[in-house]
Amino acid sequence: MRLRVIAVGTRMSDWVQAAYGDYARRLRGADTLELIEVPVARRSGAGDSARAMATEGERILGLLKASEYAVALDERGRSFTSVQFGDWLAGRRQAGDPVSFIIGGPDGLDPAVLKRAQLRWSLSALTFPHGLVRVLLAEQLYRASTLLAGHPYHRP
Repeated sequence: MRLRVIAVGTRMSDWVQAAYGDYARRLRGADTLELIEVPVARRSGAGDSARAMATEGERILGLLKASEYAVALDERGRSFTSVQFGDWLAGRRQAGDPVSFIIGGPDGLDPAVLKRAQLRWSLSALTFPHGLVRVLLAEQLYRASTLLAGHPYHRP
């Protein structure tokens, strides 16, 4: 199944790129993972975040195809255990539509992106740096894939 990460931000630390790349490479087989980086919109001062989020939102929405299942990573979203997420991924595989996971910018995701998303997913009640979210997402996708393949990577 084709999986994409659409992430606001283009300059990640070397460790983020290395860790994300490691998990993305491991996802050979049933799933492929593609990263699409969206530039952060300029913020010139206080009160400018809504305009910047709208600009980022337009860029994100322009990347999504009508048939694509969109998952917005959102702290107020649904939470899963790793096993539950694996089951969810199995259902998406069966549905056959490509899936895009969307990571917002410094101020989060524009309401239009949240409205377009079929699922809002919370990785944790904690707040993480955006680069770390990329790594956590890629690792959880890899973990779910290994669970579905019966691989011993996940040990309860």
